[in-house]
Amino acid sequence: MTMQPQPGNPQPQPSTAPGGFGDATGDESVRANRIWWDFDADNYHVEHANFLGLHHDGRFLWSPEFYDEAEHRLLGDVSDKDVLEFGCGSAPCGRWLARDGVGSIVGLDISLGMLRHGIDPTTKEPSIPLVQADACRMPFADNSFDVAFTAYGAIGFVADSQGLMQEIARVLRPGGKLVFSVLHPFRWVFADDPGEDGLTAYLSYFDRTPYVERDPHSRTMTYAEHHRTMGDRIRELLHAGFVLDDLIEPEWPEDLEESFNQFSPLRGRIIPGTAIFVAHLAS
Repeated sequence: MTMQPQPGNPQPQPSTAPGGFGDATGDESVRANRIWWDFDADNYHVEHANFLGLHHDGRFLWSPEFYDEAEHRLLGDVSDKDVLEFGCGSAPCGRWLARDGVGSIVGLDISLGMLRHGIDPTTKEPSIPLVQADACRMPFADNSFDVAFTAYGAIGFVADSQGLMQEIARVLRPGGKLVFSVLHPFRWVFADDPGEDGLTAYLSYFDRTPYVERDPHSRTMTYAEHHRTMGDRIRELLHAGFVLDDLIEPEWPEDLEESFNQFSPLRGRIIPGTAIFVAHLAS
């Protein structure tokens, strides 16, 4: 699962970069998030191996609530399908699909540092085909895939998420499926604290100003994240020609006591942490 740090998390920075809210263009967001993920890739895989499914011989987890594709099969039968994982990070989900049985699978991510973690240490080759590219400018022909998906990748980190939905629609075949999980929009309201302080609202749900971090010396943007409301996400799908089939808000499992960044049993049992959208492209 390609999980990302959320606003305010005390993650290491490429330099000491105070976070705040301000403008972030599409090109700035691309550059900033390539910088961040290239910098943090090694640390990220060490700290979050369990939530990436790396301690379980590989898993396909949609969310920190351990919503597992092996159990829920949101993608359906992909044994004869051409599948794209965009915002794949090191592509743990795509690699799981390859082992589970998929027609074909390609992973795409903006960060070379993250993609390098998808290389088999024994063969020194990618476990599945991997492409470094901006998700809003995919180097694929029209109608290339039957299924596209991401688990917490790309969508919350691009300035033009409507354009991203249209780009996904372009590379999907008519009737193609799109499934993606994102930080639940309601979480934007709260501080990124797994404890009680994380239950206090401090931002407006309707304020879509991006969260950004900049190098204090060069003022280069080194991280950018973009908020959209639930209504925004649904309208973007509809405007790109998708039909919304399901919207899942995973509940926190009763037996899960582990915390992950801002995700914790305390918060997870009170406010939703993840939204999973299941849609298909109108024929």
